[in-house]
Amino acid sequence: MSIPKAPDQAKLVVSVFMKEKQVFDQIFDGLEEIAGPCDIISNWLDFDFTDYYYKEMGSPLYRRLIAFKPLIDQESLASIKIATNVLENLCLSEGNRQVNIDPGYLLSSRFVLATGKEYSHRIYIGKNIYADLTLMYTKKGFKTLEWTYPDYASVAVTSFLEKVRNKYLLDLKERKTK
Repeated sequence: MSIPKAPDQAKLVVSVFMKEKQVFDQIFDGLEEIAGPCDIISNWLDFDFTDYYYKEMGSPLYRRLIAFKPLIDQESLASIKIATNVLENLCLSEGNRQVNIDPGYLLSSRFVLATGKEYSHRIYIGKNIYADLTLMYTKKGFKTLEWTYPDYASVAVTSFLEKVRNKYLLDLKERKTK
């Protein structure tokens, strides 16, 4: 018999991409209201892995990744996705999104994104939201899966997530010593 135990808290990581970089400044405070203070933020990254969003948002697109200081309960991911969807909707222009916000969480073993889109490898987590196992962490670093989006498989993203993972492990260690 397995004995249930409480899961570790996770490090919240949010991916934000947009055409106009100043939109980031408009939503940053809202993200901190949802998630707490920022811990680590990436440089601007080019978003040139797909043209899927070009019709709605234009091109070129730019991305930033943000990790937040407070650790979150894993089950809060659905509520966070709902809140970031509201923030996206506040930035609509003529019915089109000006920003795409993808929250996820990082544990020592994996990176999970929240999505409203059902698919065979996504697990329902409530509130019409699914969890997408995007990357797994092994002794060799982050490992992609057959469904991992190419941008999340990129060196720029996995390098950032390595930094976040290292900080997350320090956060966990610090909590255990208190």
